[in-house]
Amino acid sequence: MTAKRTRPCDALDRIFHEPNRLCVVSALCAAGDGLVFTELRHLTALTDGNLSRHLKALEEAGIVKITKAFVRGKPQTTIRVTSDGMRQFASYLETLEKVLVSARQAVARDAASGLARPRLNRA
Repeated sequence: MTAKRTRPCDALDRIFHEPNRLCVVSALCAAGDGLVFTELRHLTALTDGNLSRHLKALEEAGIVKITKAFVRGKPQTTIRVTSDGMRQFASYLETLEKVLVSARQAVARDAASGLARPRLNRA
């Protein structure tokens, strides 16, 4: 019986690895104190519905906290990364970096040994 082969990318947390959620969490981390929904929508270039869907998944995973309040008589939704979410995202980034370093080394090794695959011309 053979052991199950583990790929380095299997360790990547899927909650962050989806491109739009990666964009959302990256924007929130850069903001530090959180962002209002409209600012986050602008930064991520997502539609209201798409952003809401990703925020719901992140909130259910405990990555973000969503606060709704009235500011000057208007509803305002603010999104912040939780401390646990920040810890999980840092761990994800470390794992992603390891995967990318490994891939970069393999590409360099193959190129140096002449094993690089030729590019296909696609019209």
